[in-house]
Amino acid sequence: MSHATIAKAPEAAAAQTAVIRSWAAPATYMVLGLLSLLGFAIGSPNADARFRITDGSQKISVPDMVLGTTFVGWAGAVVMLGIAAYAFVLVRAGRKPARWMMPVFAAAFVISFLVWAIGSADTPNVYLSGLIAGSFTLATPLIFGSLSGVLCERAGVVNIAIEGQLLAGAFCAAIVGSMTGSLFAGVLAAVVGSVLVSMVLAVFAIKYRVNQVIVGVVLNVLVAGLTSFLFSTVMVTDPEKYNEPPAFSVIRIPLLADIPIFGPIFFNQTILGYGMYLAVFVVWFGLFKTRWGLRVRAVGEHPKAADTVGIKVNSLRFWNVVLAGVVAGVGGAFFTLVTSSSFNKEMTAGQGFIALAALIFGRWNPIGAFFAALLFGFSLNLSFVLTILGTPVPSQFMQMLPYAVTIFAVAGLVGKSKAPAAVGEPYVKE
Repeated sequence: MSHATIAKAPEAAAAQTAVIRSWAAPATYMVLGLLSLLGFAIGSPNADARFRITDGSQKISVPDMVLGTTFVGWAGAVVMLGIAAYAFVLVRAGRKPARWMMPVFAAAFVISFLVWAIGSADTPNVYLSGLIAGSFTLATPLIFGSLSGVLCERAGVVNIAIEGQLLAGAFCAAIVGSMTGSLFAGVLAAVVGSVLVSMVLAVFAIKYRVNQVIVGVVLNVLVAGLTSFLFSTVMVTDPEKYNEPPAFSVIRIPLLADIPIFGPIFFNQTILGYGMYLAVFVVWFGLFKTRWGLRVRAVGEHPKAADTVGIKVNSLRFWNVVLAGVVAGVGGAFFTLVTSSSFNKEMTAGQGFIALAALIFGRWNPIGAFFAALLFGFSLNLSFVLTILGTPVPSQFMQMLPYAVTIFAVAGLVGKSKAPAAVGEPYVKE
C-alpha cells in the first residue's frame, strides 16, 4: 500500500462519518411526515377550520378563510413525505439537503397541525391576526435574549446566563417601577440589574478564566434564588408599594394598523415592541457593517490574530458582555412592564434557555435569531390559544410544545450550526 493511499484513508473515513451524521435531517423529516400522515390526514376530523382575518374593529374588512382539515392534512402529508424522500436521495448521493427544505417542511407541518387543531376544537375558529400578533408579543423577550447571546458569543464568550439576566431585569423593573411610578426608571433599573449579572459573568469568565458554562449556570441559580427570596420577604409584605409597576401603553399608528394581518402586528405595539425591531437592525448593522463589528467577529473567531493587529481582546469581550446585559435587561423589563402587571417567582420560566436555542438555530446571526425566536413565540402562543379553544390535544402536551419545537429545531432540522471558533475559550495574552 502506497503512502498516498494511507494518507487518503483517514480523509475517506472522515467523509463517510460526515455523510452518516447528515442522516439526522432526513430522518427527522420522515418521522414528522409519518406522524402528520397518521394524525392530520388519516386522523382528520373531517371538519372546517375558520380563520378570521379581521375582527370587525378595523376599517378594512376581509372575508374569513375556511380550510378543510382533510384536504389540508393530506396535502401537507404529501409535501412533507416528498421532502423527506428527496432529502434521503440527496444524502445518499453524498449531498446536503437543500436549504429551502426546512422552511417549506416547517410551514407545511405548522399549517397542517394548525388546521387540524382548530378544526377539532369546540370552537373551530380563530382570529389569525391576533394569533400572529400575540406570537410577536411573546417572542419579544426571547428576541432581546437571543440578541444578548449573539453579542456575547460573537465575541467568544458563552452566555448561559441569559435566563438570569432576563429574570434580574424583570425583578428590578417591577420593584423600581412600583416605588417610583416611572416607566423610564423601571427600564433603567432592569438594565442595571441585568448588567450587574453580565459583569459578574465577564469578570469570572474573562479575568479569572473560570469555565463559562459553569459560571452561567451558577448565575442562573443565584439570580433565581435571590429574586425569590426578595419576592417573599419584600414584595409580598406590601404588594401595592413594591409589586404594582406601571405598564407601557400600546401606541397605535393610524391607518397602518388597519392593514389586515400585518397592521396589528407591526403598527400596534408598545415602545419596547417597536424598540425590538430597532434592536435587531442595530445589532445586525453593527456586527456586519461596521469596524467595531469586524473586530468583534475577529475576536470571536481568532483572538490571537486580532491581538497581533492591536485589538485588545479581553477588553472588547468584557464590554460586549456588558452591552449584552443592556439588551437582555430591556427584555427582562418587557415581562413586568408589558406582558404582566407584577413580578412572580421565576416568571421567565426557562425562556432564557429558549433564547439561547434561538441564537443557535439562527446561526449566531441577529436576523436568524429574530426569526427563530418568532417560531418559538408562535409555538408558545399557539399552546395558549388551542387550550382556550378546547382542542382534543392534552393541555400537558400543549404546555411542552414550545420546548419540543426547541429540541427539534436545534437537534434535527437546523443541521450543523458552526459557532464562532473561539467561543468559550479564555484568551491569555502571551
